[in-house]
Amino acid sequence: MPSTVQRPTNLLVGSAVTALGGALGATIRWALESASPVAEGHFPWVTFAINVVGSALLAALPLLPAARRHAWVGLLLGTGVLGGFTTMSTASVETFALLAHDHLALAAAYCLGTLGVALAAVVAVDRLTTIADRARARAEGWDE
Repeated sequence: MPSTVQRPTNLLVGSAVTALGGALGATIRWALESASPVAEGHFPWVTFAINVVGSALLAALPLLPAARRHAWVGLLLGTGVLGGFTTMSTASVETFALLAHDHLALAAAYCLGTLGVALAAVVAVDRLTTIADRARARAEGWDE
């Protein structure tokens, strides 16, 4: 039976797939943000959704056998695509913009809501997995 443990990815391949994935993820985020810009004083729903969905997808990455078997897949999808897609820096800028315009309650709801709902999404994904799924991922060398 062939080994399912990840083989290390060389620096060139790892850098290339991370850059490619990051460009793709950032482009998708840019397209979504451009299609629905946030008006001043309104809740930044697009960035909120991007960060919640991205957090859930990142938590689900170990469920993909290819990501557990090939380190470059995790770099491409996790560090690259989802790293470029999610954007806590934009969430921070949007929070400070709300604060600067005296939308204190909205800023607090946005900041705390982003963190809370993203964490809840990660927990929900974890609850969808079984003990056997987690054991298989650990046996295949996935670092949770």
